[in-house]
Amino acid sequence: MSDWPALPFDEIGPTCEALQLWSQVVGKVRLAQTPWLNHSWQVPLYVSARGLTTSMIPHTRGGFDLEFDFLDQVLRLRTSWGPQADVALEPRSVASFHAAVMAALAEAGAPVAIHRFPARSSSPSRSPRMSRSAPTIRTSRQGSGAPWC
Repeated sequence: MSDWPALPFDEIGPTCEALQLWSQVVGKVRLAQTPWLNHSWQVPLYVSARGLTTSMIPHTRGGFDLEFDFLDQVLRLRTSWGPQADVALEPRSVASFHAAVMAALAEAGAPVAIHRFPARSSSPSRSPRMSRSAPTIRTSRQGSGAPWC
């Protein structure tokens, strides 16, 4: 009866952790660019046809969005003034993902400065997950294409 894939956490736990940490990088980009609303209501990710998206993020040149495209396994950057870029969702550390996202934004003409470390951590030594490699985001290409995590 269920069209949803099995979610065996033993197998997908590392993927879930990677997605959580990478989504925090994307959330911080949106947080840096949008006016504050109570309880950070301005920074959610929304379900899209292919994964998760920020929706439009304001910028001095117009706007841009970031979408975790789980089918193509990329973080897709699209700008309202033209440039687009993809950051591969591949085994890499959070620090490497952060650097790739910041480089893509800068190359597209939308540089954004964010606080690099988790909100309650002021140094990389207090954030061991920043340098640890993470697995590829796994998706189910059968049925609805719903993400594994």
